Amino acid sequence: IATAFLLSKFVPDEKPHFDPSTEKPVEIKTGGKVMIYLGAFTIFSAVISHQVLGLPAMWGMMFGLTLLQMYAFLLKRRYNEYFDIFTSIRKIENDTLLFFFGILSAVGALHFLGYLSVAAKFYDIVGSTTANIGVGLISAVVDNVPVMSAVLKANPDMGVDQWLLVTMTAGIGGSLISFGSAAGVGVMGRLKGIYTFMAHIKLAWTVAVGYVISITIWYVQFEVLGLY
Repeated sequence: IATAFLLSKFVPDEKPHFDPSTEKPVEIKTGGKVMIYLGAFTIFSAVISHQVLGLPAMWGMMFGLTLLQMYAFLLKRRYNEYFDIFTSIRKIENDTLLFFFGILSAVGALHFLGYLSVAAKFYDIVGSTTANIGVGLISAVVDNVPVMSAVLKANPDMGVDQWLLVTMTAGIGGSLISFGSAAGVGVMGRLKGIYTFMAHIKLAWTVAVGYVISITIWYVQFEVLGLY
């Protein structure tokens, strides 16, 4: 909220230059609502497959994408509406896909070699709170997805409050730098020359303020008041 409020001060205080009476109304295409529900179900199935069935979350995601592809086939046959999920995926640049593939593969390799288990001992040295705050700062430089994946694979022994902290710091800390979050990497690939590293850095201080405020609220809630 703090970051959004600060960023709102940099938005031009003017109305868009268009005439609503001449604009074509936006309508959801045939099958659009069903695809929204399928998207929500895909996330739900990924969680259920991991938490309930003990299967990799990827299986739940692939199951949801399979249903989406089957529904796209139904749209083409029944309503002559063409939707190809592979065409949508192709719009994402290969550089972005290779970035995530490479960095997640590196995390998996470190876990296989046992280095993440050694890194988990860092929590015992500096304490969970300090380490989790550091995870947020590392997320800004590397990327919050592989960093959080590394923390999950290392599985340090800490309470629910610390898991909430590391989730929060990784999420917010990843936005300190443009390539620190999956969304930032994707937008940089799509909006070349518009959303750049330097354009993000100019307003990164607003994210830093939100980062500090969020940690302060967490500290007051769990460490001072003990509200779980």
